[in-house]
Amino acid sequence: MMNGADILIVDDDDNLREVVRYALDRAGFRVREANDGKKAIQQFGDRPPDLIVLDVLMPEMDGIEVCREIRKASQVPIVFLSSRDEEVDRVLGLELGGDDYMTKPFSPRELVSRVKAVLRRTQPQGALAPDGDSVLRSGPIKMNPERHRVFVEDEEVRLTVTEFRLLQVLLRRPGRVYTRDELVERAYPGNHHVSDRTLDSHVRRIRQKFREHEIDPVETVHGLGYRLRQL
Repeated sequence: MMNGADILIVDDDDNLREVVRYALDRAGFRVREANDGKKAIQQFGDRPPDLIVLDVLMPEMDGIEVCREIRKASQVPIVFLSSRDEEVDRVLGLELGGDDYMTKPFSPRELVSRVKAVLRRTQPQGALAPDGDSVLRSGPIKMNPERHRVFVEDEEVRLTVTEFRLLQVLLRRPGRVYTRDELVERAYPGNHHVSDRTLDSHVRRIRQKFREHEIDPVETVHGLGYRLRQL
């Protein structure tokens, strides 16, 4: 899927969209554009892309609202763009289901690198594939990596691509403590831009979703990292 993946750029800045389109075109992606949130929702409904590059601050309908709407129906990867670098914005974007967050101005080359890294995490092959597990289980949790689905008993838990990859790492070795660096290396193959705050936001989101099913599968080991509880 990497070569020729369909990318939707959503930003009200015409010049920025042109720069991003050029960079992604050169990298071999198919690119579509929307200059506001409502048009983005319409394009998504007409033909869902493989990944969305989504500006946070836009008139009509901002990126946060667009993300909320899309997450009601889809776990398509989302890379947020923002002119603000405030931590609350970054955390909010990630906790709503964003897979990455970049602050303007940014290097087009770095954006392409981030897009490729996120797309790699959507594919069944990668850092986790060699083990070849068809189904992973721990207590009431059952994960099918090939179908990209995870359940608590018979109830499905909808995870983003990034959340799924993180949980997949933890499910392989319940009880084993993974440092943040180990989780980044295993769950974000090829992406060296993941901060501790980004990782923590994704883990927090996983825990919130499972608490809706009355379990909390991830345990924080202070000073070390995270592990999957023995359920």
